Amino acid sequence: MPNLEISSILDVSRIRADFPVLARETREGVSLVYLDSTATSQKPRQVIEALADFYLHHNANIHRGVHTLAEEATAAYEETRARVARFIGAASPKEIVFVRNATEAINLVVYSWGRANLREGDVVVLTEMEHHANLVPWQMLAKGRGVKLEFIHVRPDGTLAMDELPRLLALKPKMVAVSGMSNVTGFQPDVAEIARQAHDAGALVLVDGAQLVPHAPVDVQALGADFLAFSSHKMLGPSGVGVLYGRRALLEAMPPFLGGGDMIKRVTLEGFSANAVPYKFEAGTPAIAEVVGLGAAIDYLNAIGMEAVHAYEQAMARYVLPRLQEVPGLHLLGASLERRGAVFSFWIDGIHAHDVAQVLDYYGIAVRAGHHCAQPLHIRFGVPATARASFYIYNTPEEADRLVAALYKVKEVFA
Repeated sequence: MPNLEISSILDVSRIRADFPVLARETREGVSLVYLDSTATSQKPRQVIEALADFYLHHNANIHRGVHTLAEEATAAYEETRARVARFIGAASPKEIVFVRNATEAINLVVYSWGRANLREGDVVVLTEMEHHANLVPWQMLAKGRGVKLEFIHVRPDGTLAMDELPRLLALKPKMVAVSGMSNVTGFQPDVAEIARQAHDAGALVLVDGAQLVPHAPVDVQALGADFLAFSSHKMLGPSGVGVLYGRRALLEAMPPFLGGGDMIKRVTLEGFSANAVPYKFEAGTPAIAEVVGLGAAIDYLNAIGMEAVHAYEQAMARYVLPRLQEVPGLHLLGASLERRGAVFSFWIDGIHAHDVAQVLDYYGIAVRAGHHCAQPLHIRFGVPATARASFYIYNTPEEADRLVAALYKVKEVFA
């Protein structure tokens, strides 16, 4: 796709002006090309200013004090909960639980819902492309409870083998847990269709939305998600805060995950009664300023429009993928353009991924190298590590061209 057509979707130059870090040099005369947003996104001035404003003018603990600062802090915190609910199409703010990150959100479901509902011999269906955060907690539960884990395999082109789903659902799983977008291949499975089939088979559906929510419009009710987990820091917001969406009836039936302040209604020396949802899952003082920053990030994304965000990244994917395929000896882990975001994991014949990343850094290009917390997927493709370039709303086709040019330099270095 011509650069002109891509640039017509978003005014990227205006967007980039909001991100101070993008103007810096990594060394003298070498400007930064940040292609690691899948690990963590950069933050616009509006989010940074929201954090500063909270600490400068409104800092206090929430849900406790009756003084002005406490009431202002509580209002800002709860207003963000309502923003999050609207952003993902939840039926109520009471279905939004604030946690530290998507990993904690998934662990909350595994330890609270899983321990209350899964018994020896029960089945949970996952996929081969899951991030460790949506695999290891289930493995820990399986080891302790005798739960069986079954997997949808990944095809050589990086897409899911959806034809395997009916056979796995015939096992009557209690839960189907799937990534909304792979952090390695960028593949976005048809979550709504998976959820439809899973519900018909009597299973619940958990969606790891850490990569999906920042990059595409999400309506949890239309998706059919019973649970959805995502992180603020991957969607222009601060680190240290994540979100668990859960259908209210499910959250109300689940026992608390952590004990302490704010998650209780009444405590005696003999016992306690839990607070109402979502507060019974938010023990202790939360990341208040970071939640306020997440609200600012949602406002920023809403001003752009998530449909436009998604369209831009799809256009970038169509531009970048064939450009990478021009590089001799470069192999993509998942080369399909079907249902994908602008995430590209690759290896080059005879060159370790860490060496690729180090040389790219010399040319100012920031990428990730390793197994990206998805070792089983790398094992599936027979490679120990890949370099990963991931694009977001502030990246340009010209930066993709710089990446490709630098990859030729990598090959020269190791020739």
